[in-house]
Amino acid sequence: MGKTTTTVNMAAALAQGGLQVVVLDLDPQGNTSTALGIAHHAQVPSVYDVLINSTPLAEVVQACPDVEGLFCAPATIDLAGAEIELVSMVAREARLRRALEAYLSGPRGGGPTQVDYVLIDCPPSLGLLTVNALVSGREVFIPIQCEYYALEGLAQLLKNIELVKAHLNPELDVSTILLTMYDARTRLSAEVADQVREHFPGQVLQASIPRSVRISEAPSHGQTVMTYDPGSSGALSYLEAARELAQRGTDEHGTSEQGTSKQGTSEQAGSRS
Repeated sequence: MGKTTTTVNMAAALAQGGLQVVVLDLDPQGNTSTALGIAHHAQVPSVYDVLINSTPLAEVVQACPDVEGLFCAPATIDLAGAEIELVSMVAREARLRRALEAYLSGPRGGGPTQVDYVLIDCPPSLGLLTVNALVSGREVFIPIQCEYYALEGLAQLLKNIELVKAHLNPELDVSTILLTMYDARTRLSAEVADQVREHFPGQVLQASIPRSVRISEAPSHGQTVMTYDPGSSGALSYLEAARELAQRGTDEHGTSEQGTSKQGTSEQAGSRS
């Protein structure tokens, strides 16, 4: 229960709260698209077309059938080869940023008049797809599993973020961390949670996501847990985390304007648009 699970459930929870949310699926596996009930077979226009063929993002984004106000630009298997195709392109690291800026310019760019959050779900590696996501936003949102190896992965992720910040996107910042797969019955979960809160006191959300069978089952039904079982502990926890995230945005900026992008194995990066 990491980056993709958190992306889709936070997006659904934010949209259920009345916000306009757009999810960009940059993982060739397309798990985010599947969980949101979005078609992503080979013939569907996707993020690949945006990155490689300069297709306007507005022509790719689809409305999520289960949640009003939630939209998704799907990933197709074509993205698997995008890393190689991007290598020879001019300004290859900023292609997604330019497309997203045009889309967010409103009707002029073919996008909606208002977008509150943009969440970008990335592959589990620091390739050109992930770099494009990190260059596109201002904030990094990291879901971290309450397991030992997740701490090692977090250290490497932070190094990669600093590299992108130093060379490509000086506005990038780790703003939010969410503890997932938390089990209050185990000492390990408590120790990991304590260490993360100690090192990142201002970034860790008070809400945490428990281990939940319902959260794991939902994607197989083409849904998020928010619609699959809205009364489950997992859905209620993501709803609480989304409220806290939106409130932080309101407190800091007077609006709930934020986007995210994901990176790493059990981590995810995010970016305010």
